Amino acid sequence: MNMLVESEVETRLVLSRERSLPVHARLSYRAQDPYAARVAFHVGPGAPVTWTFARELLVEGVFRPCGEGDVRVWPAKVQGRDLICVALSSPDGDALLEMPSSVVSGWLERTLRLVPPGREPDILGVDAALRGLLENASSDDARLPSDESGDAEV
Repeated sequence: MNMLVESEVETRLVLSRERSLPVHARLSYRAQDPYAARVAFHVGPGAPVTWTFARELLVEGVFRPCGEGDVRVWPAKVQGRDLICVALSSPDGDALLEMPSSVVSGWLERTLRLVPPGREPDILGVDAALRGLLENASSDDARLPSDESGDAEV
């Protein structure tokens, strides 16, 4: 499965209460990596700066503050506009970005239709791989040989 959901979004890099800069970004979601959401920020003429984090973090952040550490997300209303705020922290510095809630929510809805919550393991084949491991482990070939006392050899 090679399905991709992308959306262009004009974010605002918040410098202070009075000042922000526009930053073009692309939201990306690939079904073959069903837990990950990517945001590529185009901050200059070179390659974009891409952050990858859990899709669920954005889903939850649309409704309430969430996250800790390097990525935090929360909904906000600024000058009558519904926004999603994303705070990013790295050794290179910190950034606060604002994204239109309608764009982020619409993109998330499309990702959730592609891979509904709870179906991620099916895409990755986790259950099938685990079944295969357990079946192999239960076969006689997978058992350790034992010595005369009945203790397993190591």
